[in-house]
Amino acid sequence: MTPIPDYGAIAAELADRDAEAFVHVGDRFDDDLRYLTRFSGSERPYAVVVRRDREEPTLCAPRSFEKRARREFPGRVASADEQATTTAGERAAELLAGGRVLVPQHLPHDAALRLERAGCELESTDVVDRMRVRKSEDEIERIRAVQAAARAGMARAETVLAEATVERGRLVRNGEALTTERLRREVNAELASEGASDAHNTVIGAGETCTDLHFTGDVPIEAGETVLLDLSPRGSAGYHGDLSRTFVVESDGGWERRAYVAAERAQDAALAVLSKGTGTIASSVHEEAAAEIAAYGFRPDGEPGLTHGVGHGVGVSLHESPSLREETELEAGTVLAVESGVYDSRQGGVRLGDLVVVREDGFESLADYPRSLVPR
Repeated sequence: MTPIPDYGAIAAELADRDAEAFVHVGDRFDDDLRYLTRFSGSERPYAVVVRRDREEPTLCAPRSFEKRARREFPGRVASADEQATTTAGERAAELLAGGRVLVPQHLPHDAALRLERAGCELESTDVVDRMRVRKSEDEIERIRAVQAAARAGMARAETVLAEATVERGRLVRNGEALTTERLRREVNAELASEGASDAHNTVIGAGETCTDLHFTGDVPIEAGETVLLDLSPRGSAGYHGDLSRTFVVESDGGWERRAYVAAERAQDAALAVLSKGTGTIASSVHEEAAAEIAAYGFRPDGEPGLTHGVGHGVGVSLHESPSLREETELEAGTVLAVESGVYDSRQGGVRLGDLVVVREDGFESLADYPRSLVPR
């Protein structure tokens, strides 16, 4: 069963701000809306309305998606046949009697106009962002499951690299040159066999393309160069995993070894800070990892060295609050990708990343995967 969000936070926000309702309009690509409704369609806009005077929320779905909406949405579904208007914003407005209405900052402009014309006074709120930070145990189990799929995908990639031979300086497998795209296909097939979608998030770089943090191109893989894999599949309930490793076939123990050790120690330093659990200041995690990178002679804020934040929240979005650069206290139930890295456009790149959940007295790894520069 798909985890159901707790609408109590929205009810409390409405009471605190003396507002009549909360409204959001979007489509299946809007993660806030997917989180609030658990509705998997459609590409056409739909709306969710949470009224202060009603216990259950209402979903206004397109007519052709109503059956699916009734299966997936935990509240009331307003039938399109019952309403006189057609746009999602107008249908939401029909359910209101004007007054103060809270909306996300990214509410579509057309929907905002429809609501204002219906006499609603719109005020922005970040209540959904705050709701999404702290995961329920049901949500954590969903993320754990998709992280297990990421682990299987990484194991497949590592096996392929370990089985490859070297011919004229390049990796070869089954008589063909091994490229990042061929390796990506192997990984994505494994993810699919585990019931997860790659969601176009299978990042595999080799050599200098490792410094492109989201590389999805096709280049041959050469012996002695770094192969960086960042796997972020999406599970059936819409939650993401996030797992990063770096391998080198026939390493000479030079730059890549020093960069790997630096990234490894930086990740260890970040996790040591997280071992304090609830109340840890998010930015202190990044700062400790960056300091460890610097201790190995790399830059903590650019090339050659660390070029990104050391972590971020993961849930229905691959990147969501909090960032580990923020001056905020971490809450129990927050799921974080903890990612250290060292990058140099002339040499390659190394990244190590794991998914953890903050607990009251520490953290819990959601899927352990061994760290090794040499593929096994």
